[in-house]
Amino acid sequence: MTKPQDKVRGWAAARKALLSGLRFTSLRLRLVVVFGLVALTAAVSASGIAYWLNREAVLTRAQDAVLRDFQQEMRNHASLLPVHPGQDELQRTAGQMADSSQRFSVLLIAQDANGKTVVGNSALDTFTLEDVPKSLQKAVNKQQELSSNNESAYHLYWQRITDHDKPYLVGGARVIGGTTTGYMLKSLEPEAKDLNSLAWSLGIATGLALIGSALLAQAAATTVLKPVHRLGIAARRLGEGKLDTRLRVSGTDELADLSRTFNHTAEALEKRVADMSARDEASRRFVADMSHELRTPLTAITAVTEILEEELDAETGSVDPMIEPAVRLVVSETRRLNDLVENLMEVTRFDAGTARLVLDDVDIADQITACIDARAWLDAVDLDAERGITARLDPRRLDVILANLIGNALKHGGSPVRVSVRVEGEELVIEVQDHGPGIPEDVLPHVFDRFYKASASRPRSEGSGLGLSIALENAHIHGGEITAANAPKGGAVFTLRLPQDASELPTDDSDNGDENGNGKRDGNSNGSEGTAG
Repeated sequence: MTKPQDKVRGWAAARKALLSGLRFTSLRLRLVVVFGLVALTAAVSASGIAYWLNREAVLTRAQDAVLRDFQQEMRNHASLLPVHPGQDELQRTAGQMADSSQRFSVLLIAQDANGKTVVGNSALDTFTLEDVPKSLQKAVNKQQELSSNNESAYHLYWQRITDHDKPYLVGGARVIGGTTTGYMLKSLEPEAKDLNSLAWSLGIATGLALIGSALLAQAAATTVLKPVHRLGIAARRLGEGKLDTRLRVSGTDELADLSRTFNHTAEALEKRVADMSARDEASRRFVADMSHELRTPLTAITAVTEILEEELDAETGSVDPMIEPAVRLVVSETRRLNDLVENLMEVTRFDAGTARLVLDDVDIADQITACIDARAWLDAVDLDAERGITARLDPRRLDVILANLIGNALKHGGSPVRVSVRVEGEELVIEVQDHGPGIPEDVLPHVFDRFYKASASRPRSEGSGLGLSIALENAHIHGGEITAANAPKGGAVFTLRLPQDASELPTDDSDNGDENGNGKRDGNSNGSEGTAG
């Protein structure tokens, strides 16, 4: 059974949908509607005023002519009647008065010598005293006297009435000093027909004015919106990166000023972007050159540190125990510096857009096993992956991603680390979950940022802060994504999503991903480093 509140909610939803459908979304439509409403208001106002003025003029002219004629007939005939006229005299006088040029009906009422009311009617029984409004009868029968202000022998009153939807003019006057009262009835139907014709004409004129205003509004809207449309197209082209887009400026109006402002803004933006691109390119070139320049001395330093490390591990103990900590520090920092240079070169390739995929068909379970075996993590990692799940991707870059994710999980979450693999539709999903304390909520948005350290008090750690950023870039170049979250039961979970067939991606325009990256914790390409985030 439908509840009343459900019906109310249904009506409210329907009303909201109707109002949304009636909302004007087109500027052109709104302009035409506004122009039309303004024109309609002006036309209706002008037509109404014109109709009212013409109506008053027509009716006033008609009634004045009728009342003048009735007044003249009363003066020429009714005033000559005796004080107590007879029936025949009244009837004859009424007929004479009705023969005037205005052709109105006349009703004469008087008292004979015996005090009896006698009536004279020019239109037989079609015009009777019942047709005269009571208010008019009362005004006519009010006693009047001759004075300096009222020299006429009678005073004339009139009123417009409607009978059976037909307009009439009723007038009346009483002879001063006598008993005769005269009433006149004149049909105003011809004038009403003329006024109706005028109303139709004004209505047609209003309709034509509305149509004309709509056409003018359309033309005006086109004139106004054409530059706006061009501006919209130019703005879209500018948003697409076509910074050389300019508008043709003509005229001196506000739209021309808007076009000039757009051109100046686009020019300034193009110059600013060009300057930023030049600085960015110079920065990338500096990092690349610096990395390449560092590799030569680092190679020699690495060779020396390897010899020192062998001496430290030798049973002969040829290294002085006093300098052994310093030697071990040099060996560790040299390895860390070497990894940092390699990571910087990798980041530079991503930023320069020169990173490319070398695709191959890979068994995911075998690839993950090889990754953890090469780094001696077999005892610390639980792998949940069915054999036979294959994907076409770059094995080296997948190894970089896995090494960073698993290495970080081991460093910051501790063992055992669980790696699970599944297929969702056409996507390959790999989850790396640790059993550590998880990632603080304020750090989650930054876990893939370059050089990000979760603790500002510990800016120095074994990691470079680039590992997770490089992992994310490698996922992006495959058309995939990496997300970080906290598991409901504790620990951090990194989820890698890759298409099973990366060959469908364009190979000449690799996706460099998000240059800002995102990273609380990270590891390098061999999984041996991470930030102490």
